[in-house]
Amino acid sequence: MKKQKINVVTLGCSKNLVDSEVLLNQLSKDGFEVVHDSNDADSDIVVINTCGFIHDAKEESVNTILQFVDAKGRGDIDKLYVMGCLSERYKTDLEQEVPEVDKFFGKFDLKALVGELKATYRPEFIYERKITTPSHFAYLKISEGCNRVCAFCAIPGMTGKHVSKSMDDLVKEAKYLAKSGVKEILLIAQDLSYYGIDLYGKGMLAELIQKIAEVDGIEWIRLHYLYPTKFPMDILPLFKTVPKLCKYIDIPLQHSSNNVLKHMLRQVTTEETEALLQKIKEEVPGIAIRTTMLIGHPGETKEDFEQLKSFVSKHRFDRLGAFSYSHEEGTYGYKKYSDDIPEDVKQARVEELMGIQQIVSSQLNAERIGQTLKVIIDREDEEFYVGRTEFDSPEVDGEVLISKEVSLKKGQFCEVEITSSEEFDLYGNVV
Repeated sequence: MKKQKINVVTLGCSKNLVDSEVLLNQLSKDGFEVVHDSNDADSDIVVINTCGFIHDAKEESVNTILQFVDAKGRGDIDKLYVMGCLSERYKTDLEQEVPEVDKFFGKFDLKALVGELKATYRPEFIYERKITTPSHFAYLKISEGCNRVCAFCAIPGMTGKHVSKSMDDLVKEAKYLAKSGVKEILLIAQDLSYYGIDLYGKGMLAELIQKIAEVDGIEWIRLHYLYPTKFPMDILPLFKTVPKLCKYIDIPLQHSSNNVLKHMLRQVTTEETEALLQKIKEEVPGIAIRTTMLIGHPGETKEDFEQLKSFVSKHRFDRLGAFSYSHEEGTYGYKKYSDDIPEDVKQARVEELMGIQQIVSSQLNAERIGQTLKVIIDREDEEFYVGRTEFDSPEVDGEVLISKEVSLKKGQFCEVEITSSEEFDLYGNVV
């Protein structure tokens, strides 16, 4: 009999995307026809991989579930399953409130879900994935869970304690990705800084980077989500000695005021943060630093926000995102604090901070004019080839728009002279 067609819909972060890619590969190995994020109503079964981090993400997940509940009610699909973080966090409530879903699975229930779909779980293929990103880059999740105790964060309640993957398994996965055509690997985790401590008794991120750099075919390695507390300083020399390591670091600081950092339980001070940023820039001249700021945390005063604005203006981050505080059940902040800052105030502060960053980004991009930069081509649109430098991560950072005077292919590296700039994007010509 012909295997059923399964559509896996992924919501949330790149870590969820990796989980979906593993599931897609398991089902594909068993002969199922699989698609990812399809809007077509021609799949027999839909699996939604949900996010449960903050209010907006939860709302998107619930709305997506209800959308496919309607599709099931119309007879467009036969079966509907839900997995991932929202399901992990609210499984009992969801089962009661959305009985139309055939079954809910938690974040770590891959084997059970595969079995429910009448497929054979194949552990020998667990480090192979059906890549859903453009074929030249992929995410490599090096650990799961988090041992930090940030007051605002619900992630540890969904993912549990930090669990590192072994270096041997990660190198095996990196080799598989390289053979699949991947040229850029983005290392991701809830916290890269903690990698290896549970397995090897000490941080091993530097050693892991060196091992992945030895994999033939991989040309760029990018680091996402390094916690500032107990930052792995031994990775800094690698930016000079490992040519494949992009001069790019994602270090979510969340805030700069000592008062707010204390309320957040971030275990770091303003002074320590300033010293860390200075050390990174001294050790790695020209490095691009991406960060994230959390606005409107309980206890944040006008003075705290003014201090944050000054901090962002002073440090001129290459990339910065900001989001407003979400009062999440089960967190320390939910139990300890009242959500005392009105939503309109939070949003106004977010917009004000991003306005400052827009000016900074525009100035930094203008400084790139006249430089020649190595660029990887992500896609082609009607007017330009669209690529990125080593200072830009896919989907979250700026892009380089390249004139079509020279024919280029997706995944190709080329040298581009920057001719003009906007707030977040660059324009250039192939050298």
